[in-house]
Amino acid sequence: MRIPNHIGIIPDGNRRYATSLGLTKDCGYIHGILPGLTLFKQCQKLGIKELTFYGFTLDNTKRPSIQKNAFTDACIKSVNLISKENAEILVLGNTSSKNFPKELLPYTKRKVCGKGGIKVNFLINYGWEWDLKNYTNSSSIMSSDISRIDLIIRWGGRRRLSGFLPIQSVYSDFYIIDDFWPNFKETHLFEALEWYNTQDVTLGG
Repeated sequence: MRIPNHIGIIPDGNRRYATSLGLTKDCGYIHGILPGLTLFKQCQKLGIKELTFYGFTLDNTKRPSIQKNAFTDACIKSVNLISKENAEILVLGNTSSKNFPKELLPYTKRKVCGKGGIKVNFLINYGWEWDLKNYTNSSSIMSSDISRIDLIIRWGGRRRLSGFLPIQSVYSDFYIIDDFWPNFKETHLFEALEWYNTQDVTLGG
């Protein structure tokens, strides 16, 4: 099987998951933490070289404060979990904003955790316009330390990028999972990889 070097993850559906259980929307985010760790370990075993999680965007911070606090806390916990593994972590986002969690400032330069290995990126308080504000060539974007993405997997059934790393995703294959992110199953990744293996990847050539 042809394995992608870099997988992008859009873990959508947290609020819809909560409401489907009769919970308030803010309760969904905490259920998305352990799926991220499980997916990381799957990718690590498969030899994936880089993994990028879409945490929250500048636009997401316009949501009610109880939701904003919940997804911020979930992102902090997710980074802290991965930091206990063998990985190289980078948190990318607008650090000049009050919405960027100060607990994650040590990770805004790539940090080797444990023995290092797979690169894991978290987009936190990220915005595509912020990323490209100084764009003249690929080395001037804020996300220049993140490589081109081969495969993007989005949970929650939505068929849009939502501003996810526009430069790196220019030739990405895009796989949609209709289930909500907190309902993550290990088979989701394998199904996405099987689908990716059938795609004709030419990069325009």
